[in-house]
Amino acid sequence: MGDIEQRSQAAEDGAVLRVVSRVAAVPAAEWDACASGADPSGNTGRLDNPFISHAFLHALEESGSATRMTGWLPQHLLLDDKAGGLAACMPCYLKSHSYGEYVFDHAWADAYERAGGNYYPKLQAAAPFTPVTGRRMLVRDGSNRTEREAILLQAAVTLAERLDASSLHITFPTREEWELAGKLGFLLRNDQQFHWRNEGYGSFEDFLAALASRKRKAIRGERKRALESGIEIEWVTGADLTEAHWDAFFAFYMDTGSRKWGSPYLTRSFFSLIGETMPDQILLVLAKRRGRAIAGALNFIGADALYGRYWGALEEHPCLHFEVCYYQAIDFAIAHKLARVEAGAQGAHKLARGYLTVPTYSAHWISDPGLRRAVADYLRRERAAVAREIGLLGEESPYRRS
Repeated sequence: MGDIEQRSQAAEDGAVLRVVSRVAAVPAAEWDACASGADPSGNTGRLDNPFISHAFLHALEESGSATRMTGWLPQHLLLDDKAGGLAACMPCYLKSHSYGEYVFDHAWADAYERAGGNYYPKLQAAAPFTPVTGRRMLVRDGSNRTEREAILLQAAVTLAERLDASSLHITFPTREEWELAGKLGFLLRNDQQFHWRNEGYGSFEDFLAALASRKRKAIRGERKRALESGIEIEWVTGADLTEAHWDAFFAFYMDTGSRKWGSPYLTRSFFSLIGETMPDQILLVLAKRRGRAIAGALNFIGADALYGRYWGALEEHPCLHFEVCYYQAIDFAIAHKLARVEAGAQGAHKLARGYLTVPTYSAHWISDPGLRRAVADYLRRERAAVAREIGLLGEESPYRRS
């Protein structure tokens, strides 16, 4: 679908809504001004969430990772102000499947298809392949933020209808966006992840001191076991990242992806592109044995958080996954005074390693009234179950009780 343009009825006089099929059609400075909530002429610094940045989304599209051919056709919503500048935007994709989302609706699709409906295509507002909470309605700083967020939500529903999509799914928005979507009639869903919080620790030992004695001992034992085979750890970031590093990491990624997903989502060129365009927002943690990289974890650095995304290994060693993915991330966050580490989707095993439960959110508009009623009933029960599980896991905190 080519670019379309319509006059906004809900926006301020002269505002225009557009849809573009490539993020490259938007100047990077303007997109990132909306993503950061700042004016593009100012120095916005590092985005809190790198996954909504122009560089990240462009790398996904340019590398062939998120395209029509892979079932992620970009349909980004843009709101121009009356002067012609970009006032707000929303990353959207027309999808022909439900993979790479981490908010699972396969059962909804199966039920609707069995009833004779067509669940696909559907419209997705998201950062592809990325279960990280962040803004989805990207609005430049100004007095009309909530109004413009509502305009984008309503325009996304209109776009879904125009594209003959069965539904619109906004995955991993902020709680504020989630609540706004609920007020506008979206069905609300939540889940949980495990994040580590930096309580002003000066060292990893300070963090361990906050844990119950048994947990401290277990973590010290895991860190020792992980390195027993002569394994050394290296942090690589910024200008030090080379194509050799990406070659090594891509081998790890393909090994994990082939076993977990069957067909990995990201192409080799994606890693080169992010290495070129956002190297200072990347931390590659490599495990080496006898000078050869045998495992690694790819992290992204935000303004106040470290985001763990991908891991892989060519050799199996006890506790190496915990060391490379969780403990090294904590070390880095403490050293760089980052407020938290987000270690990705799922994984209750993270709890014993200092990562506590936090809620995540999604919002859903469904065209068919029958399917909408069925999903609404399901979500009411699911929300109650998630709340109970978060409460139970909270009682299993590894930290010393005050």
